[in-house]
Amino acid sequence: RMRNMARTVGMDALEQKIEKAQLDVVKAKAKYDAALATLKDLMDKRDGLKRDELIAAIMKSDKSYDQILQFIQPTDQEKG
Repeated sequence: RMRNMARTVGMDALEQKIEKAQLDVVKAKAKYDAALATLKDLMDKRDGLKRDELIAAIMKSDKSYDQILQFIQPTDQEKG
């Protein structure tokens, strides 16, 4: 009888640890998701600033639209 009771207590303690571990995983996932969203937002902002900077440089350039396109597009040799 004592053995059975010890097993039940051990099982209860184990179940509590499992529940805590599950909560820890849920919290860690939420924190990861939030960090990932922040990272994506920051990278999007950086990319937007780069685009704005590129457009401003193009607008100030004395090169024509066709000259700029020719410069930035790969040639047939570069394509491989």
